[in-house]
Amino acid sequence: MDLTNLNGLWILKVDMIQAVAFAVLTYYFGTWLKTKIQILRRLSVSSPVVGGIIVAITLSVLEGMGILRVEFDTTLQKQLMLAFFTTIGLMASLKIVRKGGMMLVFFLIAVSILAVMQNVLGMSLASMLGLDARYGIMVGSVSLMGGLGTSAAFGPYFEQTYGLTGATAVAITSATFAMTNSLITGGPIGEWLIRRHKVLTPKQTASIPETARMEHIEMANLDDANKTWTPELMRAIAIVLVCMALGTVVSKGLSHFITLPAYIGAMIVACIVRNIGDIFGYFDKESKAINAVAEISLVLFVTMAINGLKLHELVHLAIPLFVILVAQFMMLVLFARWVLFQFFGKDFDAVMLTVGGCGFCMGATSTGLTNMQGLAEKYGPSPKAYLIVSLVGAFLIDFINALVITWFGAL
Repeated sequence: MDLTNLNGLWILKVDMIQAVAFAVLTYYFGTWLKTKIQILRRLSVSSPVVGGIIVAITLSVLEGMGILRVEFDTTLQKQLMLAFFTTIGLMASLKIVRKGGMMLVFFLIAVSILAVMQNVLGMSLASMLGLDARYGIMVGSVSLMGGLGTSAAFGPYFEQTYGLTGATAVAITSATFAMTNSLITGGPIGEWLIRRHKVLTPKQTASIPETARMEHIEMANLDDANKTWTPELMRAIAIVLVCMALGTVVSKGLSHFITLPAYIGAMIVACIVRNIGDIFGYFDKESKAINAVAEISLVLFVTMAINGLKLHELVHLAIPLFVILVAQFMMLVLFARWVLFQFFGKDFDAVMLTVGGCGFCMGATSTGLTNMQGLAEKYGPSPKAYLIVSLVGAFLIDFINALVITWFGAL
């Protein structure tokens, strides 16, 4: 750590290893708080959010008061993000996609329509409030459907191409606000849907008797006691790293034709590797280890992202932009309730699709998955919803959203 004083403001620079270590401590702090505060468990707020929001608020207050500014080195945060989305690509097996069936197709169509609606609403309100209509795109699908990655990619593009002053700052600030909002509201929305519509959850409908389930767990524990997971984890990490390395080459090549988030190249490579591996039955043995890498990288990446949120900067949002964000949030809630939940069956899978959709349609895919994880810890998993949200939110929608943004920008 490097502490300096600049005109009365102390600046603490945290290097990349210390930033990860701080994220780990923040995560376990959030886990501990959840054991002490019942409402956090009741609302299914995830541990990264519990610990991270407290840290972000504290640091933002200190910086806003001119006392201390903490600057985190985000090098490893970006790499963890790449690692996580690479594992999503490794999950994109055509065999598994077929299991998503028409539900995956319809979900993709639904959120694609929402991306268009976000830009229409954003541009209309921006014009009404006396702003360049393209600012509405920054507070539309660029920051909401696209998140921080798309904001960082398209902000400079709009500044250079259309002379939209401050487009990057507007998009990133909007994405930060949206991500914070969706992290806080995602779990409670899922809880409300489950209770309001008396949705049966996996733990309520478990078909295995408790005694049989306990015997199964005991046998599994006996097997695991004599087994090391090191070889599987090592191979999974090696696959992820190779895909990330090759992905940088693909991303660089694609950048000559279209502007896309940095992780797209790694996801494309990972998807190809996964489906070639399926031919030889390779990933039947590696799926658990890859899931472990995905979960660890997700927790660390999300916690680091929340720790670094500059919440005090949201106070200085221009009133028109704030109005647009509020309107976008209201539209998303209505869309989630009356389209996502209603259309996809009003069951537990529909709840999880709704919660995941609220996350990545107003924040990031990792936000949606974090919200889903919070509900899964309490009620049980939804493999189909997790698969669909992962594939659509982290992969398919990015291509469609890039085309939608480019088209609206040219209007």
